[in-house]
Amino acid sequence: MDGIIQSIWRHPVKGFTPEPMDAVTLAAGACFPFDRMYAVEDGPSGFNPRAPEHISKQKFTVLARIPAVALIRTHYDDAAGELEASFQGKPTIRARLDMEEGRLAFAAWLTEVLGDELRGELKVLPAPGAHRFMDDVEGFISIVNLASVRDLSQRIGRPVDPRRFRANVYVDGWPAWFENQTSGGRLVLGGVEAKIAKPIVRCVATHVDPDTGERDIEVVRSLFESYEHRFCGLYANIVRGGRVAVGDRASLQAADVPALAAGE
Repeated sequence: MDGIIQSIWRHPVKGFTPEPMDAVTLAAGACFPFDRMYAVEDGPSGFNPRAPEHISKQKFTVLARIPAVALIRTHYDDAAGELEASFQGKPTIRARLDMEEGRLAFAAWLTEVLGDELRGELKVLPAPGAHRFMDDVEGFISIVNLASVRDLSQRIGRPVDPRRFRANVYVDGWPAWFENQTSGGRLVLGGVEAKIAKPIVRCVATHVDPDTGERDIEVVRSLFESYEHRFCGLYANIVRGGRVAVGDRASLQAADVPALAAGE
């Protein structure tokens, strides 16, 4: 099934502002470049940088816990290692997250912004080596089918912004919910080949409007009531690296034996 890559995004700091990209080079066996490179620990998480393992998102300042995070605008300059962050009524901060001093400064600024929403001391964690602060250990990049998002919007009678799903790649042209038949299948994105790992099970982070920071749509309940599942999107792992750009072909093939029923 062929579609077109409509947009590409990275999320340098877990939970914070997604950044659009025109193109990206993906490597086999690696995570999406500059995606979830940093996470902000809200109280001790148990993360050990010398032996990095997956940590629940609930340990961090993410939308699932703190909707106000959506109101903080961030931009990461990967060449300089510098993050710019702004929030209405607060001075803009620029901090080198590749340096301890900069991470401490960003944590202190966030503490002033988020205040009573926090449950512990904030600490900005850099991902060691190839580790990234992903939501799932099995998938290194995430893909969302825009037709599925539109179908959900029609079912609930109001627009659902695709940014709620915080994917790396958004595809147009696939039938709604076709992706739910493709676990173990093959995906070609431009010059990249990937294997589908699993569908993405959605959480309450999707309830938050990315512009207003309000919990205004119960997306998880709407998915289950409409389709009897909580999936929206796919995790995939790169098996042949290459360049991917907006406008490239996105070809998705189901495995020989579908692992899941379609969403409808």
